[in-house]
Amino acid sequence: MTDAAVAEQGGPEGAADAEFSPEQFELDARAFLDTHAPKRTEEAFVWGEGSDNVSLFPERTPEQQAADLADARSWAQTVFDAGFGWITGPPAYGGRGLPRDYQRIYHAAAAEYRTPSLAVYGIGLGMVAPTILAHATDQVKEAYLRTMHRGDIVACQLFSEPSAGSDLASLQTRAVRDGDEWVVTGQKVWTSGAQVSDIGEIICRTDPDQPKHRGLTGFVVDMHAPGVEVRPLRQMTGGASFNEVFFTDVRVPDSHRLGDVNGGWTVALTTLMNERAAIGGGGGGVGLPTSTRLVDLARAMGRADDPLIRQQLATVIINERVARYTNLRAMATIAVGQLPGPEMSLAKLSLTANMVRTNELLSSVLGPALVADTGAWGTFAWTQFLLGVPGMRVAGGTDEVMRNIIGERVLGLPKEPSPR
Repeated sequence: MTDAAVAEQGGPEGAADAEFSPEQFELDARAFLDTHAPKRTEEAFVWGEGSDNVSLFPERTPEQQAADLADARSWAQTVFDAGFGWITGPPAYGGRGLPRDYQRIYHAAAAEYRTPSLAVYGIGLGMVAPTILAHATDQVKEAYLRTMHRGDIVACQLFSEPSAGSDLASLQTRAVRDGDEWVVTGQKVWTSGAQVSDIGEIICRTDPDQPKHRGLTGFVVDMHAPGVEVRPLRQMTGGASFNEVFFTDVRVPDSHRLGDVNGGWTVALTTLMNERAAIGGGGGGVGLPTSTRLVDLARAMGRADDPLIRQQLATVIINERVARYTNLRAMATIAVGQLPGPEMSLAKLSLTANMVRTNELLSSVLGPALVADTGAWGTFAWTQFLLGVPGMRVAGGTDEVMRNIIGERVLGLPKEPSPR
């Protein structure tokens, strides 16, 4: 592990702010939050009141998106400038170098205050930034890590392609070397947040003669560079949370390469494991509806005493709790400096499997009201959740890919036969 990665885990370089005890740190955090954000009021969920939106993906107009980004950026900058934006990060790149316990202290305190959502930065900070920290040149680390954590820029992940979704190693976007630059040409798809992103992490094929896993290289690409075109994709929920991105002779400096030439598979795995950790933990603004909401739905529809419905509810809740504890164990492994492993695939698969169980529960409770709008509060709104689940079963690796990883790397089963 690199020195920077050790510092990110709260290792030796974490002594930079050692004069702050956890108690003093919490006092400072609460003083900052008291000054800049209102306290949350106790808002108990009441069936039939407020919004009944339960969609998995945000469905915003461009105007709403711009306003949300402006609010998020202002808040992220305020938090960072006060010293709470990258608590565990290396001081050399704008972090405070404190152990992860301090991050948990701040998050616990911040949860008591009403602040703008920072979900727009979720992919960049949860997946791209750790990859830059682990694999980028010092020039790229210095250029982007501080600005990413301060909220000055947004980052996206450019992996999937029309003909290489689950089989990432089959991607065909090319990067050809031209002196101190690379020329990128190809297409990426299902890219969340590309329409508001300033940089992207892209994996390209740099040697077509190598075996498919060995001829890949990662780069950080400027999303505003000439030749980059972002087109929104309308999904069956009605929104456009994803995009397809076209690259036509886009020039990328070699200094923006991630890792070694043709070593992009290692770079991609770093990102994917962090992605599955985020998704499996309910990060990025996606996750299961609360058990309270599901129980209240059953009560509102007069099905709370039905033994079959009660069994479905119990199954969903039990699996959610087991998955949460499994994910906490994985996070503890990461916290002591180890890279995320196949347990992240288990966490991601557990989440999507429980989403499928939730859909089955909703179908049992609501019947036709799930797909036909009767106007009743809290009924047809669930169709947005229903239609969003297939996308979640693809994001971060399909269920089938997750099962193969678990079978091969956890259970020790033989590799799946190649179709070739």
